[in-house]
Amino acid sequence: MKRNRVIDLLKSDALPQSIKVSGWVRSLRAGKDVAFMALSDGSSAATLQVVMEGSLPAFEELCKTGTGSAVTVCGVLRESPAKGQSVELLAEKIEVTGAADDSYPLQKKRHSFEFLRTIAHLRPRTNTFGAVFRLRSSLAHAVHRFFEERGFLYVHTPIITASDCEGAGEMFRVTTLPPQLAAAPDFSRDFFGRATSLTVSGQLEGELFAQAFTDIYTFGPTFRAENSNTSRHAAEFWMIEPEMAFADLMDDAALAEEFFRYLCHHVLGKCAEDMAFFDEHVEKGLCERIRKVADSSFEVMEYTEAIRHLKQATVSFQYPVSWGLDLQSEHERYITEKIVGGPTFLVNYPKEIKAFYMRQNDDNKTVAAMDLLVPKVGEIIGGSQREERLDILLAKMCACGINPDSLQWYLDTRRWGSTPHAGFGLGFERVLMYLSGMENIRDVIPFPRTPGHAEF
Repeated sequence: MKRNRVIDLLKSDALPQSIKVSGWVRSLRAGKDVAFMALSDGSSAATLQVVMEGSLPAFEELCKTGTGSAVTVCGVLRESPAKGQSVELLAEKIEVTGAADDSYPLQKKRHSFEFLRTIAHLRPRTNTFGAVFRLRSSLAHAVHRFFEERGFLYVHTPIITASDCEGAGEMFRVTTLPPQLAAAPDFSRDFFGRATSLTVSGQLEGELFAQAFTDIYTFGPTFRAENSNTSRHAAEFWMIEPEMAFADLMDDAALAEEFFRYLCHHVLGKCAEDMAFFDEHVEKGLCERIRKVADSSFEVMEYTEAIRHLKQATVSFQYPVSWGLDLQSEHERYITEKIVGGPTFLVNYPKEIKAFYMRQNDDNKTVAAMDLLVPKVGEIIGGSQREERLDILLAKMCACGINPDSLQWYLDTRRWGSTPHAGFGLGFERVLMYLSGMENIRDVIPFPRTPGHAEF
């Protein structure tokens, strides 16, 4: 049976009508012969006003219903004579299906995000986190729709892997060996017969599929054992990684631009109510910022040119600027906010600061890598054309200390039917933060995993 949702009732024009609705009490104001209950079921940031008159059965007892209690209300949905809402529900019967007493920690007041992280199991009931997770759900659907509309194959890559895509060494080991063998493990006796970890990226496996299906994408959880407690790092997060065969770096940038514009327009159009909430309560001017980025031209700048601009800057940077060094957020923001004034692709980075799989350019100094920089945060998407030439890839792996024997399956894609191919990665939580204005990655993940914290 289809359940009435608050979001649909608030937009109803078939009035009056008898309905039944269930949800949780956000607040209750009681007078002598009338009381007003604000009812929420999570479908909308707005609440439905329930009018309780003195003739309602058990009126006095119902007036004591605590915030957070679950209730089912039967009554007549009608036009509201009061300002602030178009409809209200005149209650004829109310059943308290789950009471909440005075110890319920979410009272009718503003709570800090820091406090809400201490009761993360209850924060989805708040206005802010209701909006965050509705946005997250809608955006996830938009990701799949974007790629499906363009003929991409959705590939589920392994969560447990024997390969390290990034070569960073910050991976969670997966093992069944007893703790006493951890110091000198014999992985031949382990469950998989070799060392395995939780994946940091599905890219390498994605490249394999792109050599058979032309265009593919992955969208799943990834893990990094980085002992960092900053607002931008989490041990478990989700990554979107498309991969295209017969594609070069500019094809990659074109897809990244189209994808990012699509996500911006999606939230502004399909999530307007929640975006208005973020604009009012989280970041003033948020919607205009996103609209401006979505409607801007995306410039392309060489890494070498970016270094020249940064060296000529009249501001002082915390981190040094020199050709061959990786750029920090302060450098990326200066380029996109002060030099270009909009979204910017930086391309062709020094090979020493990029991963082994990126295609070496003819100058033998740089690789065909690109980062999409946007105002406020700097890098939002990172990608590259992949090295499709077997001899050069082998040489780069050896130079990076990667044993070719450990990635024979990856090298086989270069031995047999290799094509130019390219792809990028977008952290799902990072784009959620950008589009919602939320400042901490812990506040856009339902159950955040960070150093010292894995409660659920």
